[in-house]
Amino acid sequence: MADKQHLYLVDGSAYIFRAYHRLPPLTNPEGTPVGAAYGYTTMLWKLAEDLHTADGPTHLAVVLDKSSKSFRNDIYDQYKANRPEPPEDLRPQFPLIRDATRAFSLPLVEEPDVEADDMIASYARAAAAQGWDVTIVSSDKDLMQLVGPGKDGAGTIDMLDTMKNARIGVPEVEEKFGVAPELVGDVLALMGDSVDNIPGIFGVGPKTASKLIAEHGSLTAALDSAAEMKKSKLKERLIEHRADAELSRVLVTLKEDCPLPIPLEDMKLEGVPPGPLADFLTTHGFTSLLRRLDTGAGSPSRKTDLNPAKQENAGTQPAAAGAGNRQPLPEMPAVDRTAYTCVQTEDALQQWIDRAFAARLVAVDTETSALDAIAADLVGISLALGPNDACYIPLAHGGSDMFAERPEQIPLDRAIAMLKPLLESDAVVKVGQNIKYDLNVLARHGIAVSPIEDTMIVSFALDAGRGTDGIGGGHGMDELSVRHLGHAPLAFKDVCGTGKKAIPFGEVQLDRATEYAAEDADVTWRLYKHLKPRLAVEGGTRVYERVDRPLIPVVARMEREGIKVDRAALSRLSEEFAAQIGTLEKQIHELAGEEFTVGSPKQLGDILFDKLGHKGGKKGKSGQYSTDQSVLERLAGDGAEIATKVLEWRQLSKLKSTYTDALQAAINPATGRVHTSYSLVGAQTGRLSSTDPNLQNIPIRTAIGRQIREAFVADEGNVLLAADYSQIELRLAAHMADVPELKQAFEAGEDIHARTAKEMYGEVTRDTRAAAKTINFAILYGISRWGLAGRLGIEPDEAQAMINRYFERFPGIQKYIAHTLESVRERGYSETLFGRKTWFPRIESKNQAERQGSERAAINAPIQGTSADIIKRAMARMMPALADAGLQNVRMLLQVHDELVFELPEGDVDAARPVIERVMAEAALPSVKLSVPLGIEIGTGKSWDAAH
Repeated sequence: MADKQHLYLVDGSAYIFRAYHRLPPLTNPEGTPVGAAYGYTTMLWKLAEDLHTADGPTHLAVVLDKSSKSFRNDIYDQYKANRPEPPEDLRPQFPLIRDATRAFSLPLVEEPDVEADDMIASYARAAAAQGWDVTIVSSDKDLMQLVGPGKDGAGTIDMLDTMKNARIGVPEVEEKFGVAPELVGDVLALMGDSVDNIPGIFGVGPKTASKLIAEHGSLTAALDSAAEMKKSKLKERLIEHRADAELSRVLVTLKEDCPLPIPLEDMKLEGVPPGPLADFLTTHGFTSLLRRLDTGAGSPSRKTDLNPAKQENAGTQPAAAGAGNRQPLPEMPAVDRTAYTCVQTEDALQQWIDRAFAARLVAVDTETSALDAIAADLVGISLALGPNDACYIPLAHGGSDMFAERPEQIPLDRAIAMLKPLLESDAVVKVGQNIKYDLNVLARHGIAVSPIEDTMIVSFALDAGRGTDGIGGGHGMDELSVRHLGHAPLAFKDVCGTGKKAIPFGEVQLDRATEYAAEDADVTWRLYKHLKPRLAVEGGTRVYERVDRPLIPVVARMEREGIKVDRAALSRLSEEFAAQIGTLEKQIHELAGEEFTVGSPKQLGDILFDKLGHKGGKKGKSGQYSTDQSVLERLAGDGAEIATKVLEWRQLSKLKSTYTDALQAAINPATGRVHTSYSLVGAQTGRLSSTDPNLQNIPIRTAIGRQIREAFVADEGNVLLAADYSQIELRLAAHMADVPELKQAFEAGEDIHARTAKEMYGEVTRDTRAAAKTINFAILYGISRWGLAGRLGIEPDEAQAMINRYFERFPGIQKYIAHTLESVRERGYSETLFGRKTWFPRIESKNQAERQGSERAAINAPIQGTSADIIKRAMARMMPALADAGLQNVRMLLQVHDELVFELPEGDVDAARPVIERVMAEAALPSVKLSVPLGIEIGTGKSWDAAH
């Protein structure tokens, strides 16, 4: 026993909701939901393990909320009024969570009419008064009021954030709030809390609140100071809403004198009787935890000696901070590659097909000769029906030499004929990882795979922005397998080699090829069983089923369609660009006074700053000057002609290499068309991204960009039709932020930028409209004063004044931004109108650049993500609507941000136009009814440019 008593108070309510939102839906043998209870149990177990290896407590208790109401509701009836009711499948788990706590023989504190925070405060103060040290296991900002050293022999109170594995003491509180812990309540009273519906003072955010309290020393002094302030919105708000702030101070004040239902001495840690814990684990089917207990791994002699043995399946361990969203798995054996089968006869294949029909679900993967699904040859197919129950069907294995010996395998045509009924059967679900690729490969062999599921897309619907690196994390199979299954699959290079010694997959020996290919199907099956159930629990079903999954075959078909490009026109452009690039190089050399490699950042930096003496050059860690676009744009703005020329040179060089040269090389010789590849998980907001080649970054409004678009053409007798959502993100902002002025303008069909110019500047001119347009979009991207200043060419103070004026004219936008950021900080993610979550793990980063970058992205993500969801819904509905109208010859070819590009016979334009416009305009319905109309602009022409 330590000389000094150390009490740990666990904020159990925070554990419950963390467990619920991070774990899949599990049920016990009686069918009761237990996912949150399981997560709570494992988190409590892990806490004890971590405490034992560090500075273990002498006393410990778990504190829970008894009910949703407290004495604060008597003071302010709107307190926590905005909080939704607990999910239906969580409610029956509250008693189980209490049972779990008691199963560990831990004291459980929950009292009516007061909140868990009040009981924690009362116990913490009482223990500290007796000279005990106290650690509160929570990251709740309200509890940070309690942190601090003891006086006159009293104990110290600190906090432990188990998600970040970080201690929170006075320095951490001061860093977060800018004031000492005893003034945190004053800061909270000024800024309010939308989650708990504490009013605060509207428009006063955390930074302003901290500054006011730090300068004046208390809430009362800060409010009193308003009378002496210069005239401003802040002064008006402090005076007008003083009563709200004073009420908020009462609401955020913790009650520190609650009666203590359990004496402190009774919280002393003793040995854990194994019987109650074993009974609890057995009753609810927590077999993996029970196994730890039965084997003695984790059989505690004291409560902090719960040291669960690492299981062979790492996926069953609770998620560690920064380790991605690793969750408990259904019981599965470890991956065993020796269990896989190589199918080389028709009889063996028929057995697998029969078993797949009986299973009603099969994981499918294809092996090919290349990454391009439109050009690659099919080498083999793998199937999986369960863990380690997988096979590989080789179809084109053997050396490239015509005399090379080929292994026994089913003829390709025969295997395709046998597999087609299975892969097209409505009675069997086909699961893939990035199944869009497999759809395209198999479509070229006459197989229309359906119905489908995709583990990559499920992962994206759940965890966009949240991954193992804490920044984004990918959704590729290997990464998902490591993250969720604790298993690293064979890498392609492990079987095919690298560099000059690399061989095609068709030349890999069948035993090794089977291990690699069948494992892919096996892992995909396991991932599906792990990830798909989480959708219902974590709110991902809606966006997956109504937006993303229906889009997979649509995008696959678009990729197969491709778009025709005029090779001769591209060749001419390449020649013109080459000539212009050469001319620019000569001009740059003349301005520099010597020849140098314009494409070398080091040589360019030396010329600009050392030789020519331009100001503002900054060297990085490498010792060379930065010459990125922002540096060159600044120099060009200061009148440096050489910087202007270099910018032109870079743009032309990029367009030539990326488009006019690359597009010629990208023409498929079999189709004569360019086939881009769309990623459904490339942008964390849900936007599609285009690669190989990228068709989404062609400049839209420049003359050069239009020249490139002119090379995208229709077949003889056809035209291209471009349908574009007009200012959709501004329209969505008007709806989501509830801005009456903008909604009225859109409803009336006004020029929205002119309307903003009038609101901002009092008049509409060419210059004010251009500035208003910049401001409209910049604000939605969370731009800073410096960013706006750079775009408008003004001083930062003037830019801040414009931002302030914008918020005064459109207060709904400011409220939307504040609410969005507060919500993301509280929940960790933003959400679109269709329920798409985007996670921002760096939103609270101590690194300013990371934090501000996350804040900007978080402001825009709900709007841009909703825009992406809407056009996806339009795409999924488009071809059926056109078919119903008898327009089967209309083909959807491209999606570029807010635009869809079609190819159709000239005679179908008049009939197709209203169908396309209707589908796009109504895409949000019936899930979401917008308060602004969606405007659609449609044009046609023989080229993509002419269609605008």
